[in-house]
Amino acid sequence: MLLAPTALKVFALRGVTDMRKSFSGLVGLVETQLCQQVESGHLFLFFNRRRDRVKVLYFVGDGLVIFYKRLERGTFEMPAALMSPPQPDVSVGVEIRWSDLALILEGIELSSVRRRKWWRRETQPA
Repeated sequence: MLLAPTALKVFALRGVTDMRKSFSGLVGLVETQLCQQVESGHLFLFFNRRRDRVKVLYFVGDGLVIFYKRLERGTFEMPAALMSPPQPDVSVGVEIRWSDLALILEGIELSSVRRRKWWRRETQPA
């Protein structure tokens, strides 16, 4: 299981990303499409059309890191919010839970996961 600070947020870009993009291209997507600052220290996810590859962009204080995972067989299952096409007046990015990211990367079927009732602090609107 992956461990992360509770303040770490995970943002995923809806739709398809060209996996040939590297640091500068992904930073551009974070700033223009997700309307976030890469220096915030959050994780940013990008998936390809076949959903068998994912890139995770992360700023570590003195530089950027890209984690890249390619599946030899199968696909990553997306949360329902990522599968719906973006609307013109809605952000093209979706914030997902850290636990959902761990499930996606481990190949666990999200539709079969049942969450128990659990108290969770609601985020304050900015």
